[in-house]
Amino acid sequence: MRLPGSGNVDHGLRRRILVYGVAVGLGLFVLLGRIWYLQIQRGEEFSAKSSGNFIKEIRVPADRGMILDRRGVRLVDNRPSWDVYVTPAFCGDCEEVLGRLAAYLALDAEERMRLDEQVRKARGLQRFQPILVRLDLDRDQLDVIEANRDSLPGVDVVSTPHRDYLYGTLAAHMIGYLGEANAEELERFRKAGLSVMLGDYVGKTGVERRFEAQLRGRDGIQRVVTDARGQRIPGLEGLIPRSERFVPSVPGHNVVLSIDARLQEAVEEIFDVPAGAVVVMEVNTGYVLAIASRPTFDPNRMTGRISREELRAISEDPLRPMLFRPVQSHYHPGSIYKVIASLAAFEHGFAGEVHCGGGYTLGRRRWRCHKESGHGWVSPEEALQVSCDTWYYAAADRIGIDALADMARRFGLGAPTGLDLGWEVPGIVPSVEYYEKNARGGYMRGYALNTVIGQGDNNVTPLQMAVVYSAIANGGTIYRPQVVRRIERPEGYVVQEFLPEVRGKLDVPKAHLDRVRKGLEMVVESPGGTAYAHRLPGRRTAGKTGTAQVVRIGTVRQKVEEMDFFTRDHAWFAAYGPADDPEVAVVVLNEHGGSGSRAAAPYAMKILERYYQIVEEDRAGPPTPERAEIPPRAAPRSAPRPAPVDEGAASG
Repeated sequence: MRLPGSGNVDHGLRRRILVYGVAVGLGLFVLLGRIWYLQIQRGEEFSAKSSGNFIKEIRVPADRGMILDRRGVRLVDNRPSWDVYVTPAFCGDCEEVLGRLAAYLALDAEERMRLDEQVRKARGLQRFQPILVRLDLDRDQLDVIEANRDSLPGVDVVSTPHRDYLYGTLAAHMIGYLGEANAEELERFRKAGLSVMLGDYVGKTGVERRFEAQLRGRDGIQRVVTDARGQRIPGLEGLIPRSERFVPSVPGHNVVLSIDARLQEAVEEIFDVPAGAVVVMEVNTGYVLAIASRPTFDPNRMTGRISREELRAISEDPLRPMLFRPVQSHYHPGSIYKVIASLAAFEHGFAGEVHCGGGYTLGRRRWRCHKESGHGWVSPEEALQVSCDTWYYAAADRIGIDALADMARRFGLGAPTGLDLGWEVPGIVPSVEYYEKNARGGYMRGYALNTVIGQGDNNVTPLQMAVVYSAIANGGTIYRPQVVRRIERPEGYVVQEFLPEVRGKLDVPKAHLDRVRKGLEMVVESPGGTAYAHRLPGRRTAGKTGTAQVVRIGTVRQKVEEMDFFTRDHAWFAAYGPADDPEVAVVVLNEHGGSGSRAAAPYAMKILERYYQIVEEDRAGPPTPERAEIPPRAAPRSAPRPAPVDEGAASG
């Protein structure tokens, strides 16, 4: 029998039990969630913090691979450097520690701001990663840090390999330099699987940048027992398993260039001009033996502590010393383009004599030859020999600009050469379509006459012209220019080899090439040739001078010395030798140098002479790959620096 009111009692009890059950369930759910958060979500972080109270990982930087010339002579190596790092997890009051560091190292406001920001942004496991404070301490700075070590918790001085460019400016643009990795590079290297941290130095230009993955080694790790301030406690190594105490670094691979350091040295000593470029290339392989750009820079300064004043001076220099002129700047080729025009003319049936009376009349305009009195009757070979503009005006008027454009593109003009050392300008190959798009009033016949003598909008790079003259010398094969022969392990084993790479064939009759080659040889070896005065006794050479205008010629011609530097003509000389069995092509551009015969040909012939001497030296006995083979460089001579003025516009 149910007592009066018992139903209400049971209902209340069940309700209280339900409430207590829900509360306990919620408590267990929150507890399990917290356990999951601590052990799963942040378990790795707290584990690192726990072990970080007594175990510290010290990075052991890997040696970057060396850069060697074709014979094994070291051009770029590493030297010891003392670098300062701070680890946010160990510095305690980081603001106070950073203030002391800033005073000891004389950090400027910009450096201090950058450092404060990096420490502030460090979160989680990032707080255990060292942050670079100052690279490559001098002896006084090192002494100050060591003397005040007790007041700098979390600060470490680490011995690291620092890039050493053994010959300073030698081949600086081609070799490149290192700089601190930016955010974009860090992300790119992370995706590529390379271990690059904030503050690391990576290749910024040239071979250093292109072969970063091969040159960069794999860092090692040293684990030590420390106190709460990050200071090492000796004698407690047993707390760390032996196998985990030290993981050695792995050095990067060496890069062996196609460059011959002796020839590169000679090129840079001979070509002592304010601005310009030189390329020396094997005609039957595409390997570059020497490549120079003026003015230049010291990669040792760029890869280190360079002041803002120095950087400002470089950036404001009107001659742009960081510009790699052989590939990153294009110019009117002037008369060295006439080899392309000759082949185009021959292909379209224009191969006879032309009478030069000092110019060529088209419509109401008179197109002047460089020789105002004229050359008389000239054959195609003689037109090359004396650089008769009139013969080429007549040819261009007959065959049209598109025939010239077609031949130029077959040589690879209008596109990068494929050197693959970073940004490379393609140049410009003018055509009817080009002028219809870019010229006011569209295409006119006179544009072909501008183009045929390497003027107008016709633009090429020095390296492109080295490819052109190599193809003429070797019988019509277009090679991709290369500056690296192979990648080697430190022990000398070959990892990767770069063989000659054919990019195309000219597909022109041998008879046409023979006529062009004959004309080029007459330029140097026959009286009246524009480079005859600079021929090498006993060494027959073929080549072509070029003088490219950068401003329109007025009614009165001015002498070079009477003109402002940036309004002077560019001086070109393109050659190959020996003429009867070509081995190398040499292209010289003396920017704003004046006449090609006076301001470019002498440099090229001296470079060829030095090349022949090196060949004879090698035949006399095998070289020994030691640095002593290249004598220590004297302090660089300062070429005359022109006053900055606005550069004139290109014209025909």
